[in-house]
Amino acid sequence: HAPIKQRARRVPLKHLEKLYELLKGLLKAGLVAFSNSPWASPIVIVLKKNGIDIRLCIDYKMVNAITAALEYAMPLVDDLLTELESYLWFCSLDAASGFWAVMMTSRARRISAFVCALGHFEWLRMPFGLKNAPMIYQRLIDNALWGFVQPKGGWTVFAERMRSAESAMTAQRSRNSAMTERPDVLTKFEADYSALSTSDPVQALVNGPDGDMFSSGEPDQSSHVPVFGRRSFVDDISFGGVDFDDCLETLDRLLTRFAECRISVSFTKSIFVQPKVDFLSHVVTQLNVRSCRCNVPLV
Repeated sequence: HAPIKQRARRVPLKHLEKLYELLKGLLKAGLVAFSNSPWASPIVIVLKKNGIDIRLCIDYKMVNAITAALEYAMPLVDDLLTELESYLWFCSLDAASGFWAVMMTSRARRISAFVCALGHFEWLRMPFGLKNAPMIYQRLIDNALWGFVQPKGGWTVFAERMRSAESAMTAQRSRNSAMTERPDVLTKFEADYSALSTSDPVQALVNGPDGDMFSSGEPDQSSHVPVFGRRSFVDDISFGGVDFDDCLETLDRLLTRFAECRISVSFTKSIFVQPKVDFLSHVVTQLNVRSCRCNVPLV
Protein backbone atom coordinates (compact mmCIF):
# COMPACT_ATOMS: atom_id res chain seq x y z
CA HIS A 1 0.00 0.00 0.00
CA ALA A 2 1.19 3.50 -0.78
CA PRO A 3 2.37 5.44 2.29
CA ILE A 4 -0.32 7.47 4.06
CA LYS A 5 0.83 10.98 4.85
CA GLN A 6 -1.50 13.29 6.76
CA ARG A 7 -1.08 16.91 7.78
CA ALA A 8 -0.30 17.98 11.32
CA ARG A 9 -3.26 19.12 13.39
CA ARG A 10 -3.32 22.37 15.29
CA VAL A 11 -1.98 22.27 18.85
CA PRO A 12 -3.31 24.93 21.27
CA LEU A 13 -0.55 27.34 22.24
CA LYS A 14 -1.08 26.59 25.93
CA HIS A 15 -0.06 22.97 25.27
CA LEU A 16 2.84 23.62 22.91
CA GLU A 17 5.54 23.92 25.57
CA LYS A 18 4.29 20.77 27.31
CA LEU A 19 4.38 18.95 23.97
CA TYR A 20 7.96 20.12 23.50
CA GLU A 21 9.00 18.79 26.91
CA LEU A 22 7.22 15.49 26.24
CA LEU A 23 8.90 15.00 22.87
CA LYS A 24 12.27 16.00 24.28
CA GLY A 25 11.89 13.37 27.00
CA LEU A 26 10.93 10.69 24.46
CA LEU A 27 13.94 11.57 22.31
CA LYS A 28 16.30 11.53 25.28
CA ALA A 29 14.95 8.15 26.41
CA GLY A 30 15.48 6.68 22.95
CA LEU A 31 11.78 5.96 22.45
CA VAL A 32 11.35 8.12 19.36
CA ALA A 33 13.66 9.59 16.73
CA PHE A 34 13.47 12.23 14.03
CA SER A 35 11.95 10.76 10.88
CA ASN A 36 12.16 11.15 7.12
CA SER A 37 9.49 8.49 6.56
CA PRO A 38 6.89 8.98 3.79
CA TRP A 39 4.28 7.97 6.40
CA ALA A 40 2.80 10.52 8.81
CA SER A 41 -0.12 10.24 11.24
CA PRO A 42 -1.36 13.26 13.23
CA ILE A 43 -1.13 13.55 17.00
CA VAL A 44 -4.01 14.13 19.41
CA ILE A 45 -3.42 15.96 22.70
CA VAL A 46 -5.34 14.47 25.64
CA LEU A 47 -5.39 15.98 29.12
CA LYS A 48 -4.57 13.66 32.02
CA LYS A 49 -6.87 13.33 35.02
CA ASN A 50 -5.18 16.19 36.86
CA GLY A 51 -6.30 18.54 34.08
CA ILE A 52 -2.78 19.95 33.71
CA ASP A 53 -0.42 17.39 32.19
CA ILE A 54 -0.92 16.10 28.67
CA ARG A 55 -0.76 12.67 27.08
CA LEU A 56 0.55 12.23 23.56
CA CYS A 57 -1.83 10.13 21.48
CA ILE A 58 -1.58 9.40 17.77
CA ASP A 59 -4.48 8.98 15.38
CA TYR A 60 -3.55 5.78 13.53
CA LYS A 61 -7.10 5.33 12.19
CA MET A 62 -6.05 5.39 8.53
CA VAL A 63 -2.97 3.21 9.12
CA ASN A 64 -5.01 0.66 11.08
CA ALA A 65 -7.62 0.50 8.30
CA ILE A 66 -5.07 -1.02 5.91
CA THR A 67 -3.22 -3.15 8.49
CA ALA A 68 -3.74 -6.91 8.35
CA ALA A 69 -4.96 -8.19 11.71
CA LEU A 70 -2.64 -10.41 13.75
CA GLU A 71 -4.65 -13.47 14.71
CA TYR A 72 -3.84 -14.12 18.35
CA ALA A 73 -6.29 -15.32 21.00
CA MET A 74 -6.76 -12.76 23.75
CA PRO A 75 -7.70 -14.04 27.23
CA LEU A 76 -11.32 -14.03 28.38
CA VAL A 77 -11.87 -11.58 31.23
CA ASP A 78 -14.42 -13.85 32.95
CA ASP A 79 -11.89 -16.70 33.05
CA LEU A 80 -9.21 -14.48 34.58
CA LEU A 81 -11.59 -13.31 37.30
CA THR A 82 -13.00 -16.77 38.06
CA GLU A 83 -9.55 -18.23 38.61
CA LEU A 84 -8.86 -15.76 41.43
CA GLU A 85 -11.72 -16.90 43.65
CA SER A 86 -9.73 -19.65 45.37
CA TYR A 87 -7.03 -17.38 46.83
CA LEU A 88 -6.67 -15.42 50.07
CA TRP A 89 -3.84 -13.03 49.18
CA PHE A 90 -3.38 -11.14 45.93
CA CYS A 91 -0.92 -9.18 43.83
CA SER A 92 -1.74 -6.86 40.95
CA LEU A 93 1.19 -5.73 38.83
CA ASP A 94 1.30 -3.10 36.12
CA ALA A 95 3.96 -3.52 33.46
CA ALA A 96 5.79 -0.18 33.29
CA SER A 97 5.02 1.44 29.92
CA GLY A 98 4.47 -2.12 28.73
CA PHE A 99 4.29 -1.64 24.97
CA TRP A 100 7.63 0.18 25.03
CA ALA A 101 9.31 -3.12 25.87
CA VAL A 102 8.78 -4.15 22.24
CA MET A 103 11.38 -2.85 19.78
CA MET A 104 10.26 -1.82 16.31
CA THR A 105 11.67 -3.14 13.05
CA SER A 106 12.83 -0.62 10.45
CA ARG A 107 9.62 -1.08 8.43
CA ALA A 108 7.40 -0.69 11.49
CA ARG A 109 9.31 2.42 12.54
CA ARG A 110 8.57 4.14 9.26
CA ILE A 111 4.88 3.23 9.33
CA SER A 112 4.59 4.48 12.95
CA ALA A 113 5.83 7.96 12.00
CA PHE A 114 3.79 10.86 13.33
CA VAL A 115 3.72 14.56 12.61
CA CYS A 116 2.96 17.55 14.81
CA ALA A 117 3.62 21.26 15.06
CA LEU A 118 7.15 20.54 16.29
CA GLY A 119 8.27 18.10 13.62
CA HIS A 120 8.19 14.62 12.13
CA PHE A 121 9.10 11.68 14.38
CA GLU A 122 8.95 7.89 14.39
CA TRP A 123 8.78 5.34 17.20
CA LEU A 124 11.73 3.13 18.13
CA ARG A 125 9.55 1.22 20.60
CA MET A 126 6.00 0.02 20.02
CA PRO A 127 3.44 2.76 20.76
CA PHE A 128 -0.18 2.57 21.84
CA GLY A 129 -2.74 2.94 19.08
CA LEU A 130 -1.42 0.57 16.44
CA LYS A 131 -3.93 -2.12 15.50
CA ASN A 132 -1.87 -5.16 16.43
CA ALA A 133 -0.02 -3.70 19.44
CA PRO A 134 -2.23 -5.39 22.11
CA MET A 135 -1.89 -8.81 20.46
CA ILE A 136 1.87 -8.46 20.05
CA TYR A 137 2.32 -7.52 23.69
CA GLN A 138 -0.09 -10.22 24.88
CA ARG A 139 1.98 -12.80 23.02
CA LEU A 140 5.17 -11.48 24.63
CA ILE A 141 3.67 -11.63 28.14
CA ASP A 142 2.16 -15.10 27.54
CA ASN A 143 5.56 -16.33 26.47
CA ALA A 144 7.20 -14.80 29.53
CA LEU A 145 4.69 -16.43 31.89
CA TRP A 146 4.60 -19.85 30.25
CA GLY A 147 8.01 -20.14 28.57
CA PHE A 148 7.45 -21.45 25.06
CA VAL A 149 10.40 -20.01 23.13
CA GLN A 150 13.54 -18.03 23.85
CA PRO A 151 16.01 -16.09 21.67
CA LYS A 152 18.73 -18.18 20.07
CA GLY A 153 21.45 -18.85 22.62
CA GLY A 154 19.14 -18.22 25.56
CA TRP A 155 17.93 -15.24 27.55
CA THR A 156 21.31 -14.49 29.16
CA VAL A 157 23.11 -14.31 25.82
CA PHE A 158 20.33 -12.18 24.33
CA ALA A 159 20.39 -9.77 27.29
CA GLU A 160 24.15 -9.35 26.95
CA ARG A 161 23.88 -8.69 23.21
CA MET A 162 21.13 -6.16 23.81
CA ARG A 163 23.06 -4.39 26.58
CA SER A 164 26.09 -4.09 24.29
CA ALA A 165 23.95 -2.69 21.46
CA GLU A 166 22.23 -0.21 23.79
CA SER A 167 25.59 0.93 25.21
CA ALA A 168 26.92 1.47 21.70
CA MET A 169 23.79 3.44 20.80
CA THR A 170 24.11 5.63 23.92
CA ALA A 171 27.74 6.37 23.08
CA GLN A 172 26.72 7.21 19.52
CA ARG A 173 24.08 9.68 20.74
CA SER A 174 26.63 11.30 23.06
CA ARG A 175 29.02 11.81 20.15
CA ASN A 176 26.27 13.37 18.03
CA SER A 177 25.28 15.63 20.94
CA ALA A 178 28.90 16.72 21.46
CA MET A 179 29.21 17.63 17.79
CA THR A 180 26.15 19.90 17.92
CA GLU A 181 27.80 21.86 20.73
CA ARG A 182 30.61 22.76 18.32
CA PRO A 183 29.06 24.70 15.41
CA ASP A 184 32.36 24.69 13.55
CA VAL A 185 32.22 20.88 13.39
CA LEU A 186 28.56 20.07 12.76
CA THR A 187 25.38 22.11 12.66
CA LYS A 188 22.20 20.92 14.39
CA PHE A 189 20.62 20.10 11.01
CA GLU A 190 23.69 18.16 9.90
CA ALA A 191 23.78 16.28 13.22
CA ASP A 192 20.13 15.24 12.88
CA TYR A 193 20.68 14.11 9.30
CA SER A 194 23.79 12.20 10.33
CA ALA A 195 21.88 10.48 13.15
CA LEU A 196 19.26 9.30 10.65
CA SER A 197 21.85 7.80 8.33
CA THR A 198 24.11 6.30 11.00
CA SER A 199 23.86 2.58 11.64
CA ASP A 200 21.83 1.87 14.79
CA PRO A 201 23.32 -1.09 16.74
CA VAL A 202 19.98 -1.88 18.39
CA GLN A 203 18.13 -1.80 15.08
CA ALA A 204 20.79 -4.02 13.52
CA LEU A 205 20.03 -6.60 16.21
CA VAL A 206 16.24 -6.25 15.92
CA ASN A 207 16.26 -6.48 12.11
CA GLY A 208 18.81 -9.30 12.02
CA PRO A 209 17.97 -12.93 11.21
CA ASP A 210 17.47 -13.74 14.91
CA GLY A 211 15.54 -10.57 15.78
CA ASP A 212 12.12 -12.24 16.05
CA MET A 213 12.29 -15.06 18.58
CA PHE A 214 8.79 -16.23 17.64
CA SER A 215 9.98 -17.14 14.15
CA SER A 216 13.65 -17.94 14.75
CA GLY A 217 13.86 -18.82 18.46
CA GLU A 218 14.37 -22.11 20.24
CA PRO A 219 12.52 -23.95 23.04
CA ASP A 220 12.72 -22.03 26.32
CA GLN A 221 15.06 -23.69 28.81
CA SER A 222 14.28 -21.41 31.77
CA SER A 223 13.73 -23.03 35.15
CA HIS A 224 11.29 -20.27 36.17
CA VAL A 225 8.37 -21.29 33.93
CA PRO A 226 5.51 -21.71 34.02
CA VAL A 227 5.38 -18.92 36.60
CA PHE A 228 1.90 -19.38 38.07
CA GLY A 229 -0.17 -21.28 35.50
CA ARG A 230 -2.45 -18.44 34.39
CA ARG A 231 -2.52 -15.66 31.82
CA SER A 232 -2.57 -11.90 32.24
CA PHE A 233 -4.62 -9.34 30.34
CA VAL A 234 -2.10 -7.42 28.24
CA ASP A 235 -0.10 -5.39 30.82
CA ASP A 236 -2.43 -6.04 33.79
CA ILE A 237 -1.07 -9.00 35.73
CA SER A 238 -2.91 -10.39 38.73
CA PHE A 239 -2.43 -13.57 40.74
CA GLY A 240 -2.97 -14.91 44.23
CA GLY A 241 -1.78 -17.34 46.85
CA VAL A 242 -3.48 -19.68 49.29
CA ASP A 243 -1.49 -18.00 52.08
CA PHE A 244 0.88 -15.06 52.50
CA ASP A 245 4.09 -17.02 51.88
CA ASP A 246 2.65 -18.74 48.82
CA CYS A 247 1.75 -15.39 47.26
CA LEU A 248 5.19 -13.99 48.10
CA GLU A 249 6.95 -16.97 46.50
CA THR A 250 4.92 -16.55 43.31
CA LEU A 251 5.78 -12.85 43.24
CA ASP A 252 9.47 -13.67 43.57
CA ARG A 253 9.28 -16.15 40.66
CA LEU A 254 7.45 -13.60 38.51
CA LEU A 255 9.93 -10.78 39.12
CA THR A 256 12.85 -13.12 38.48
CA ARG A 257 11.28 -14.23 35.21
CA PHE A 258 10.53 -10.66 34.14
CA ALA A 259 14.13 -9.68 34.83
CA GLU A 260 15.19 -12.59 32.63
CA CYS A 261 12.89 -11.40 29.81
CA ARG A 262 13.74 -7.69 30.26
CA ILE A 263 10.19 -6.73 31.25
CA SER A 264 9.86 -3.97 33.84
CA VAL A 265 7.13 -3.38 36.42
CA SER A 266 5.78 -0.09 37.75
CA PHE A 267 6.06 -0.46 41.54
CA THR A 268 4.05 2.71 42.16
CA LYS A 269 1.10 1.29 40.20
CA SER A 270 1.33 -2.24 41.58
CA ILE A 271 -0.18 -3.85 44.68
CA PHE A 272 1.78 -6.51 46.55
CA VAL A 273 0.36 -9.30 48.75
CA GLN A 274 -2.88 -7.69 49.89
CA PRO A 275 -6.31 -9.15 50.81
CA LYS A 276 -7.94 -6.96 48.14
CA VAL A 277 -6.92 -5.77 44.66
CA ASP A 278 -8.53 -3.99 41.72
CA PHE A 279 -8.28 -5.98 38.51
CA LEU A 280 -9.97 -5.33 35.15
CA SER A 281 -12.59 -2.97 36.65
CA HIS A 282 -13.43 -5.50 39.38
CA VAL A 283 -12.64 -5.69 43.07
CA VAL A 284 -11.13 -9.04 44.04
CA THR A 285 -11.21 -10.02 47.73
CA GLN A 286 -10.96 -13.13 49.88
CA LEU A 287 -14.77 -13.31 49.86
CA ASN A 288 -15.81 -12.56 46.29
CA VAL A 289 -15.24 -10.82 42.98
CA ARG A 290 -17.50 -7.85 42.24
CA SER A 291 -17.73 -5.04 39.72
CA CYS A 292 -16.09 -1.78 40.74
CA ARG A 293 -18.93 0.53 41.81
CA CYS A 294 -17.14 3.60 40.49
CA ASN A 295 -17.76 2.31 36.95
CA VAL A 296 -21.44 1.42 37.39
CA PRO A 297 -22.83 4.96 36.75
CA LEU A 298 -20.91 5.06 33.45
CA VAL A 299 -22.71 2.01 32.06
